[in-house]
Amino acid sequence: MKRLLFLFIFLITINQAHSQENLPTDYLSKEFHKGRREAFRALMPANSVAVVFSYPERVFSRDINYNYHANPDMYYLTGYKEPDAVLFIFKDAQTNGETELFFVREKNANREMWTGRRLGIDEAKSKLGISTVYNGKDFKDFVIDFKKFDKIIYDKIPTDIGNNKSGFDLFGLLESFKTKAEITKEDELSLELFRTITNSLREIKTPEEMVLMRKTVKLSCIAHNEVMKAVGPDMSENEADGIHAYIHRRYGAEDEGYPPIVGAGANGCILHYGENNSTKIDNQLLLMDVGSEYHGYSADVTRTIPANGKFTAEQKAIYQLVYDAQEAVFKICKEGTPLADLNNKAKEVLAAGLIKLGIITDPKDVKLYYPHGCSHFLGLDVHDKGNYSGPTSLLKENMVITVEPGIYIPANSKCDKKWWNIGVRIEDDIAIKKDSYENLSADAPRKWDEIEKLAAQKSTFNEMKLPKI
Repeated sequence: MKRLLFLFIFLITINQAHSQENLPTDYLSKEFHKGRREAFRALMPANSVAVVFSYPERVFSRDINYNYHANPDMYYLTGYKEPDAVLFIFKDAQTNGETELFFVREKNANREMWTGRRLGIDEAKSKLGISTVYNGKDFKDFVIDFKKFDKIIYDKIPTDIGNNKSGFDLFGLLESFKTKAEITKEDELSLELFRTITNSLREIKTPEEMVLMRKTVKLSCIAHNEVMKAVGPDMSENEADGIHAYIHRRYGAEDEGYPPIVGAGANGCILHYGENNSTKIDNQLLLMDVGSEYHGYSADVTRTIPANGKFTAEQKAIYQLVYDAQEAVFKICKEGTPLADLNNKAKEVLAAGLIKLGIITDPKDVKLYYPHGCSHFLGLDVHDKGNYSGPTSLLKENMVITVEPGIYIPANSKCDKKWWNIGVRIEDDIAIKKDSYENLSADAPRKWDEIEKLAAQKSTFNEMKLPKI
């Protein structure tokens, strides 16, 4: 019986080894991740060690987990996309010459049959290019003298995580670390230093990252364009959402970079609307804030379109105002511009336009209809890491940011009823250059007349015939 069980597991292992075919070939290289670790190390203070933990798994329902999403910092530094791992980066070579240590999930044929492949030690070395790798279960008894370091650098330690009682899941790794490093409460200076380093690195995109950024934005634009052609008053928000999702997957995106916002009419005035369950869009504006996640990198594109293909006079007036604000912000998108100036410029244009339309009388009231900021960093997180405040919060070459002014006028607002339930946001993904910018999402039309022209075309989705239920 034992021989049969061994043979069964052996055959599973062999089958898994040979079944990893037809995988994407455009992931970030191990050389990229090694370079990021070296860049991180260069910013560390003398005689320090940095500690990076994987993210915990999250329960979807009872014994079913959500699809796992890696800690972006862990992925950025290693390329590792599994839970229950911890990375150590040393400023200086240690006694045995190592500059980094990596503890990962152990290979386990039985578990892999149920929950998917694991890299394990050997593949972590060969595929990720990390030379010193151990199984997570080895960490508890592994000797690291944390007292000799002047500074231990780590991010906020999660507390709401499961404990499988093995001692080497994420919970066990964290407990072992806290015991070894004698951490009883988080060191705010360590947290701040970790974030300062990762903010400075991740806000500037390398050429390898830009390849993925361009792809995730481009395929998101294709999805927006297809919905512009397919949409009609009888379409549901969920169906429009589904077209985006299909096209993302069609081009190889693993997921959306954030929960899609697909809101018609009044729903478009809810900034983070997420239900997407209105059964008919009707003759209203449809606001779609949807972006793909391709190999970890998120797009963030918003287009607002008339479901019947034509803007009303009021819809067009608000749309043109938002467009004008975005154009004004684009003109100052270049290296050296303070990040705060982008939002100030958007507010200035929107306030003047709303006064002209008779919707407000005081420029300060622009916040009633434009309550959010204009820009954020974009990359491994949709609201990516970067320096958002302070003297370093200037635009720099090779940053990627959003520019997303908007106007939202819900019912019962203190203005003429003809403006009620009009919500417009136009959001584009912008690469900063020395003296200018590049609109990565220019493939999705922004001008109102170009949107109407595209909406007049037919989509392949209009021809789909499905059985009634």
